[in-house]
Amino acid sequence: MNQQNENALSLGRVAPMIAVTDIDAAKSFYKAAFGLEPVFENGNPVGFCILKKDAAELHLTLQRDWKGQTFNVAHILVKNADAIYVQVQKAGARIIKRLQVKDYGLTAFVFEDPFGNRIDVGAPNP
Repeated sequence: MNQQNENALSLGRVAPMIAVTDIDAAKSFYKAAFGLEPVFENGNPVGFCILKKDAAELHLTLQRDWKGQTFNVAHILVKNADAIYVQVQKAGARIIKRLQVKDYGLTAFVFEDPFGNRIDVGAPNP
């Protein structure tokens, strides 16, 4: 592939949009679970918010009638799945799939946030 085609196919950031019924409660949950902090908010009252920590971004959208889904809406790659597993539970998440060492090279689990969003979290196996 030549340099011009490589640049044309270059991607920027991609961040999952998570629907929530309460932006303030969601900000509190994701701060407690992952240390994510708001870096942008839009609307009065706030209807959209970007949370960020390190290279990770999570976009929240206020959807008052939101009902959670039965599929994972995002995957978060972390350095220490064991520590995050404990932190997510302390923040009030429901564990859907317990922490397990997977045959595809990750230690992973799935949790459900207070709004019914299922998120897969994994860390590379040592």
